[in-house]
Amino acid sequence: MDRTAFGIFDHLERREEPLEHLYEGRLQLLETADKAGFYGYHLAEHHATPLGMAPSPGIFLSAVAQRTRRLRFGPLVYLLPLYNPLRLIAEICMLDQLSGGRLEVGVGRGVSPFELAYHGVPFIESRDIFEEALDILVAGLREQRLSYRGQHYRYTDVPMELTPKQTPNPPFWYGVSTPQSVVFAARRGMHMVSGGPIPGLKTTVEAYCQVREQHKNSLENVNPQVAVPKMGAIRHCYVAETDKEADAVARPSYRVFFHNLVKLWRDFRTTPMHFTDDLDIARKGDAVIVGSPSAVRDEVARFFEQSGCNYLVLSFAWGSLTQEQSQRSLELFAAKVMPEFTKL
Repeated sequence: MDRTAFGIFDHLERREEPLEHLYEGRLQLLETADKAGFYGYHLAEHHATPLGMAPSPGIFLSAVAQRTRRLRFGPLVYLLPLYNPLRLIAEICMLDQLSGGRLEVGVGRGVSPFELAYHGVPFIESRDIFEEALDILVAGLREQRLSYRGQHYRYTDVPMELTPKQTPNPPFWYGVSTPQSVVFAARRGMHMVSGGPIPGLKTTVEAYCQVREQHKNSLENVNPQVAVPKMGAIRHCYVAETDKEADAVARPSYRVFFHNLVKLWRDFRTTPMHFTDDLDIARKGDAVIVGSPSAVRDEVARFFEQSGCNYLVLSFAWGSLTQEQSQRSLELFAAKVMPEFTKL
């Protein structure tokens, strides 16, 4: 098996506890992940929903930078249409310097038209805004002065006084869910994260590798420093001592996660059709990995063997899981599952 790695995905979902306790608990969880050898921490950005208690991910990530030593981290993703690109360039530089060069920059336009609408951004225009903003980020992180003329942004000879620690820029990531998004990520040389059933993932990875190879020397490549890209998928995960215990805890917790996920959509009398609150259906669709350490090991092995991915991104804190349950789940995974796949 090729070299594999594990990451953590996080919505920083609301719990029935004070926010200060939620933040501190998550930082403690990440201290554990740092010591256990996880590669990266990927924090979602959401707005006006219980799914996202880190609507300004850079603020929380600055705390992560101080509480960890090896763990790489970043947003998955910055919703670029909601940012002033010039200000975001400065934030990225600061985070990369504060962390000693551990920042990983996920970018996207956002999947929720409602979240963008609350900020006055028309969803139908968000793709063009996103692509302009990305071009500005790349230029601003690499060049000493920034000039740009676009439909949505204009800058004239702006001095770039801050620089990132990593050169030519921190690595960029992109979430893919359609054939068009796979091509976009591959053409730009971005690390790729997806989801969904393993057979579809295999097709996605094959298409990504083919397009990336064709464009590896392109000027569009935003990650020229990356020789082997991360090709990953996100899964919710819960590990307990036995399959029965894991199922009993995860089943109601997954329903809570689902209701948090779709709340904003339901507020506008619509629901995304490709999600479910049924743990069994989610299992069949490869959206969750739940069970004892041995059962989880088998599922992780199947993932790497059949998907073509080299990176598995797991969410350990979701729904109604308590801090103690998330902590124990991560510890069991790190002690009894990870070594099978990360040993040299």
